[in-house]
Amino acid sequence: MKKFLRKLVPDAREVRARRLVAAFGRWLQHHPNLWGVNRRSVSGAVAIGLFAGLIPGPFQMLGALLLAIPLRKNIPVALVTTFYTNPLTIVPLYVLAYHYGHLILGGHGGRGVPPFEMDWSDWVGSLHALAAWTLRLGKPLAVGLPALAITLAAVGYVAVQLAWRLYVTAAWRARRRRREGRA
Repeated sequence: MKKFLRKLVPDAREVRARRLVAAFGRWLQHHPNLWGVNRRSVSGAVAIGLFAGLIPGPFQMLGALLLAIPLRKNIPVALVTTFYTNPLTIVPLYVLAYHYGHLILGGHGGRGVPPFEMDWSDWVGSLHALAAWTLRLGKPLAVGLPALAITLAAVGYVAVQLAWRLYVTAAWRARRRRREGRA
């Protein structure tokens, strides 16, 4: 698992050498978990990325970065994990968050709002319509977004912890079988 992730995660020295990152170098060098690949750092980074992915607007990666640094979790994994939200998934996620908030509020969160429909020929108009649609969703969305973000983060954390554990257990068993085969 570590070898696979190390291939995907860029080298910390290369990243810190970039001009934009160099300005923040002293914050990005303090802890080895910021760039290291281990179970705690990666599972925490996935949780951060899943949480920050539901931050509205273009601030998802910034949110992931600002959470990963003080919590000392893997920065590249946290940033990449935010990509689960994109123009194709954001509307279904917000609808899910609305229904989740409606469920949490016990159905006392306002009337139903018809789903948003994207006009692919008018991106700017569609973004304005998306913002207006989001505001109409009101209280259920305001409760549902953070609740869904926390839920996704918790599920992601546990899933990575379990997957890492299963992988390590399988690797140890395979190693033991190889050793027994040689003896």
